Amino acid sequence: MRYGLFIFVGLLSAILIIGLASSKTDRDVRVLKLAHGLNTQHPVHKTMEWMAKRVKELSGGKLVIEIFPNEQLGNEKECIEALQLGYLAMTKTSSGPLEGFVPKLRIFGIPYLFRDSDHFWQVAKVPIGKELLLAGQDKGLRGLCYYDAGARSFYAKKPIYSPEDLKGMKIRVMNSVMAVDMIRAMGGSATPISWGELYTSLDQGVVDAAENNPPSFETSRHYEICKYYSLDEHLRLPDILVISYRVWRSLTAEQQRILQQAVDESVEYGRRLWAEAEAAALEKVQAAGVQVIRPDKRPFQESVRPIWQRYLDATEGQDAEIGRLIRQIQQAGQGTGAWIGSSGS
Repeated sequence: MRYGLFIFVGLLSAILIIGLASSKTDRDVRVLKLAHGLNTQHPVHKTMEWMAKRVKELSGGKLVIEIFPNEQLGNEKECIEALQLGYLAMTKTSSGPLEGFVPKLRIFGIPYLFRDSDHFWQVAKVPIGKELLLAGQDKGLRGLCYYDAGARSFYAKKPIYSPEDLKGMKIRVMNSVMAVDMIRAMGGSATPISWGELYTSLDQGVVDAAENNPPSFETSRHYEICKYYSLDEHLRLPDILVISYRVWRSLTAEQQRILQQAVDESVEYGRRLWAEAEAAALEKVQAAGVQVIRPDKRPFQESVRPIWQRYLDATEGQDAEIGRLIRQIQQAGQGTGAWIGSSGS
């Protein structure tokens, strides 16, 4: 009797949790709540709006994505935790915060891992890309797709031409062990701060610099404070659209098919939108007085070589797994140009 009661209570709790992340109306419409931290002008937010519209079209209005931007339901870490509990159906997060939940995703934090955008998208489309999207299922997190997030570069109140210029600087990073290791290797002082707090932190001098892609630099208005943008392009951290695995399993096979189709279609739409937004962002910040610097990347690459070597030399544990992934990603991108891992670089 007691055992049966425990089972009943457990099932009831699961139903209530999924009900918070999604709901059904009188017309039997399934609503999935998607939260993220970007503002509504960001190209990735616009991409997700397009995706939500496509879901509604494909389902005849029976499946609806309700989007909550601007950290309305929490920062990236809080949204990921809400997915694990089933309180939230979906979130868009950078791969950086996800690495704390899915260690294998630390691979994306390896600086200069990808030669360029073409190399990244080659990897995204081969089996290793799918492997990484699904790596968090046992943690309650299922990746649906990668969204273009370009390359991350430094912006500051003073020019940055080489790693030497980072010494003594407090640099904002995401809540990511890999990001902290990268800044330390380059000679700076890493300071994890949430995205929503960064404008004030830069303005008040809590940090001297930050790093992100051009659209994020522009839409956040950080260019009002930081007048130097150095395109060293040290990371290509993808944005990842994630669904609660508990919620995913609660969808019918047809709902899963519709959602995944709309997501896949939105990736190509998002890539076009991103390219346009990136060019427009650089033009806008320069018009606002920002000096865009294109430094020699080789000194930056050399400064992080010990990070690469740590993983490539590992023979067991999680570090060895990251080393395996580095080699696979190198193999997937052969023929697209020289990079840090190439001999003679």
